[in-house]
Amino acid sequence: MGSSLSLFTNVGPIPPQYQVFINFRGEKLRDRFLGFLVDALLEENVNVFIDDHELRGKDLDHLFNRIEESRVALTIFSKNFTESRWCLDELAKIKECVEEGSLTVIPIFFKMKTDDVKKLKGKFGDNFRDLKSTHRGEPETFRRWKEAMFCVSRNVGLSSSRYSRQNDLVRTIVEEVKKVLKDISESERKIFEAERNQLAARTDEVIRVVIRFLSLFLLFTIVFGPYGLVLMSVFSIPLGHFIINRAVESEW
Repeated sequence: MGSSLSLFTNVGPIPPQYQVFINFRGEKLRDRFLGFLVDALLEENVNVFIDDHELRGKDLDHLFNRIEESRVALTIFSKNFTESRWCLDELAKIKECVEEGSLTVIPIFFKMKTDDVKKLKGKFGDNFRDLKSTHRGEPETFRRWKEAMFCVSRNVGLSSSRYSRQNDLVRTIVEEVKKVLKDISESERKIFEAERNQLAARTDEVIRVVIRFLSLFLLFTIVFGPYGLVLMSVFSIPLGHFIINRAVESEW
């Protein structure tokens, strides 16, 4: 679920940090609701990574790289979600990235209740227990999956039961994604400007030191003539080291 579909390659160039990764399960979901959602995101010039069957034969590291490249993850919890190790592995990676602060996740509860995920109730929980019974000997894996489901479902999400029309749900999801991306962009802009201002201040300080040195050199030359050059040569070495050290401290 981490490959960019060829049918979406006509989307204009978008920085990698503005990608949306969609974590979901089910062909019916893909063909109906998900299709409308992807189209709506693309119309807003937001590139999307979703399931491509060709990826199934690749190493999971390739998929995880796609998640790491993304800045927003949409996890669509449906009753069939816990049938798939693939989806649960994605979810565990999403949780990891969220905890590192590199990803924002928006859970979507599609035709199911929040408690079904948090408390593993209904078919959602039954599927998870069935998966667990057929893959015995992996307690650590199931612990990670369970923690990921609980942590992600705790985030403020969207429930399809609150919307009478599918289009309204899609529109709300798109607006939430745009809001998150805008906040990320604004935060990164402020960080960049702060770093740029800090570098400019350090650069100005080094320039002032150089100007003072040159002024002193000129003064010695005027007052002492050739002897001033000799004196300045003695002082220039430690002063040069001082200037170099200031430049290094300024991360040049």
